[in-house]
Amino acid sequence: MSGIFDSVNQRTQLVGQNRVELLLFRLNGRQRFGLNGSKVREVLQCPPLTAMPKLNPLVRGVAHIRGQTISVIDLSMATRGRKIEDLSNAFIVIAEYNRSVQGFLVGAVERIINTNWDAIMPPPQGTGRASYLTAVTEVENELIEILDVEKILNEISPLNAEVSSEVAEGLTTEGQENKIIFIADDSAVARNQVKKTLTSLGLEIELAKNGLEALNRLKEIAEEYGDVTNRVGVLVSDIEMPEMDGYTLTAEIKNTPELQKLHVVLHTSLSGVFNQAMVQKVGADDFIAKFHPDELATAVQKWLMTECE
Repeated sequence: MSGIFDSVNQRTQLVGQNRVELLLFRLNGRQRFGLNGSKVREVLQCPPLTAMPKLNPLVRGVAHIRGQTISVIDLSMATRGRKIEDLSNAFIVIAEYNRSVQGFLVGAVERIINTNWDAIMPPPQGTGRASYLTAVTEVENELIEILDVEKILNEISPLNAEVSSEVAEGLTTEGQENKIIFIADDSAVARNQVKKTLTSLGLEIELAKNGLEALNRLKEIAEEYGDVTNRVGVLVSDIEMPEMDGYTLTAEIKNTPELQKLHVVLHTSLSGVFNQAMVQKVGADDFIAKFHPDELATAVQKWLMTECE
């Protein structure tokens, strides 16, 4: 299993092409799930887990891996399923989200698939486990459910979305009061976190659930106002989104005359080192790793107050 992620360099070549690699796995049944391979460090046979006092019930214990202590979340329990009982045959997916390394306990790991973001669709409306989905796709005539890991992590350890009083006192949008801040993110939890943070700027905020929805809406605004920057001050976009990812969205914006002056801040839980280079490749103005309210608010204010060229 250690060889499953030997092709890191090949995976990074997908960036900017609206493509993604998904790690497929199972929990307690036949249903297959997916996680973005770019966030995954490695996959291991489940090592011995150490119970710790006062852990969240969804955390099965901690594992000591390569000199690091990592908490391990039972993904089945976290999505309202049954506890994964047989740890001897289970696996841990080591991934990095929101600047921290996390272990996810799964029942079985299958393989990595390469697909297009436009083949990944928003989840159907529903209740129960469906509320933990951020997208779905089809592989071999079978539905693959892509989990909203940010929602799961936020339920276990809620993130603080408040801007500190020190930073809030220095924020200003003078002369930009007629502008809106546009947010694109497929995770409802992430959208709300970003919105809560950026309300500190005192401007109107508009939301989109993916890159394609954002692009279409920005074109509508540009048609009404002549140039999108006459109305939209800054776009804050996630990278991983169904139908159109943030890199492709940025490239489309920069290649569309009525949109190309819009400042784009990519805001993502992706941790890959290559992301900094991709910011320049697609023409984004900034890149911020999730989630630090002060950094996000300060960056958005900076680009809001920067004159469009």
